[in-house]
Amino acid sequence: MFSAEQAITKLLEGNSSFLNTSKEIRTETAKNGQHPYAIIITCSDSRVIPEAIFNAGIGELFVIRVAGNVIDNHQLGSIEYASEHLGTKLIMVLGHTHCGAVDAAINHDPEGYIKYITDDIRKAIGKERDPYKACCLNVKHCVSIIESSLEIQKEEKEGLKVVGAVYDIETGKVKLLGHGIVN
Repeated sequence: MFSAEQAITKLLEGNSSFLNTSKEIRTETAKNGQHPYAIIITCSDSRVIPEAIFNAGIGELFVIRVAGNVIDNHQLGSIEYASEHLGTKLIMVLGHTHCGAVDAAINHDPEGYIKYITDDIRKAIGKERDPYKACCLNVKHCVSIIESSLEIQKEEKEGLKVVGAVYDIETGKVKLLGHGIVN
């Protein structure tokens, strides 16, 4: 476990190392803006790193992370920004196995601000107690929230697509969820 000071040191050392890589793409995106090919809404879990999972670099993904990949007006606003202003045509809600937020919604009754997250997940999963199925239901629920946005509906008519998927923490594989199918 890192102390706060050790964590700061590690972050700054990592940044120093980063400065020596991808100079051209950083300069290009600073000068000409970002043009991500996908919007990824996923969990804040430190094991779920969309850029690594999809082998993507700077400027390629517009990533929105929040515990349990729940959707509220803040996430919808970010999604609308990326689809409208950046022209991104794919939105993926990416859940994952071994999700602590899903586990908390199934097995615990948290207090504080975490409760907002688990309440949203409980609404999505109903009485489901299988963690994988609950994860899939949560993803499907988030997809439906996004698709119900009037702005997203307009964008869908212009070629925007919303999909759900689950990342397996153990295998590293991403599985798309079919329409109306929970695997």
